[in-house]
Amino acid sequence: MTTEMRKSHALRLLALLAVLPITAAAQMPDLDLRLPWDIDAESTSYDGKTQMIIFSGLRLSQGRVGIEADEGRATNAESEDGSWQFSGNVVIDIQNGHIECDAADLKFEEYQLKHATVTGSPATFELKRPGSDEPTFAEAGRLSYDVDSGIIEFSDQAMISEGGNQFSSDFLVYNITEQRINAESSESGEGRVRITYTPTNGAAADEATDAESPVTDNESPKPADEDSGAEDENP
Repeated sequence: MTTEMRKSHALRLLALLAVLPITAAAQMPDLDLRLPWDIDAESTSYDGKTQMIIFSGLRLSQGRVGIEADEGRATNAESEDGSWQFSGNVVIDIQNGHIECDAADLKFEEYQLKHATVTGSPATFELKRPGSDEPTFAEAGRLSYDVDSGIIEFSDQAMISEGGNQFSSDFLVYNITEQRINAESSESGEGRVRITYTPTNGAAADEATDAESPVTDNESPKPADEDSGAEDENP
């Protein structure tokens, strides 16, 4: 396998790894303010002026999503435009996945989740990919999910790894509708995209690569005859 083909295969594999924690976040729209919530808390208080309910030692679940936090604040929880803010040792369990972070904010419009933000130092994600014995790990300082646009952003030193495969970037964007991933360096030019790929055939791994262009899951390898640096076909 040529170096160009191995790099293309690495990009495709690492793009797949990136989709996993992103897919986990995409399960959050299952939340609906009109549906019942299972709530268990150590204490509860209500602020009538702000219409905010404050829970301490909170455990909350609805459908496939479970959330634990030291504190949870629900604002206008019974109206169509409400919000939940979770802080302190926040744990979010979704199907085949687990998220730990410092804080999570969920904003609803017309009873449906419209925007979710997860922050941590860093926030960590662990998911199990179907058909793989290796869990996928990810971390980032911030994850922002705009439900209507279908855009999920990892920022602040995002890193995703499974087994010997890893890539890191200061800014990672996934478009759910287009199924397209872009990994970019920061605006200052620091924190370049970095990829480490371990071949499954046991061959020596490629060295970690600094990528100047975005990484996408639909990038196709160049045909050998179009590559100016292609190897001679004759031995």
